[in-house]
Amino acid sequence: MKISGLHLLLTYQCTFECDHCFVWGSPWQSGTMTLADIGIILDQGKQLGTVNSIYFEGGEPFLYYPILVKGVTLAARMGFEVGIVSNGYWATTLEDALTWLQPFAGLIGDLSLSSDLYHYDQEISQQVHNATAAAQEMDIPVGLISVAQPETDEAHPSHGQLPPGQSGVMFRGRAAEKLAHLASPQPWHSFTECPHEDLRDPGRVHIDPLGYVHICQGISLGNMFQTPLREIVKNYNPETHPITAPLLEGGPTRLSEFYDLPHHIEYADACNLCYQARLALRSRFPDILAPDQMYGVPG
Repeated sequence: MKISGLHLLLTYQCTFECDHCFVWGSPWQSGTMTLADIGIILDQGKQLGTVNSIYFEGGEPFLYYPILVKGVTLAARMGFEVGIVSNGYWATTLEDALTWLQPFAGLIGDLSLSSDLYHYDQEISQQVHNATAAAQEMDIPVGLISVAQPETDEAHPSHGQLPPGQSGVMFRGRAAEKLAHLASPQPWHSFTECPHEDLRDPGRVHIDPLGYVHICQGISLGNMFQTPLREIVKNYNPETHPITAPLLEGGPTRLSEFYDLPHHIEYADACNLCYQARLALRSRFPDILAPDQMYGVPG
């Protein structure tokens, strides 16, 4: 497995509590990186020798603005390509947006802004318009992340972390609880592959404030605050990992069959079945299906 990107979940906290959020972002969530945590992660990323990009996301990373600024500055000085994912809540006016973004000018190669009808009462919020204008004025490349409503979802499913244009809901996390009933269900035995993640060679992993290294949010390969990232990557065997091995063999359907889990006849999508199976398996694999924050358990 070769890792070229680290996506840092700077915090699980968020200004919103969106129904489609698969990391259960919320004002009430717990878990935020310190500067020391960021330093450890960046150092281990550099030691890995293959990492060239760092993304800061959440939750909402701008909630911890001084830490975000210093983290981005450190990552850029270490030679990483740097990006940020944000909902743009801070861009109340163009003037304000310019002030918030000024420290990042020349340091980040991408600002990805989330805006849709889950976040605001219009698909492209005024805040995102302001943030986009400010970023363009500062020559910061900017993109949009927008997720379609499931009951009118005609968009293609999303792939990877930053899909272009509108993408479909992935029915895991809070979306499994709040939105799955709105989707057109499919037979449980039809979900024979993971449609979103390359579980053998993902290219990038997510690292949360507790140190968990996620190949998919909620499926941990280890904790880099306990075991060096280099060892976690070296020791990962997708064919023997208790969760990824069944998923590679036959998707969420096989995961459910392999552990003889009870199941419904239909599910909203593959993520929905996988998430429900993982919920049932958490007591058996507490260090892999972690942390609680990824499963809506209050910290």
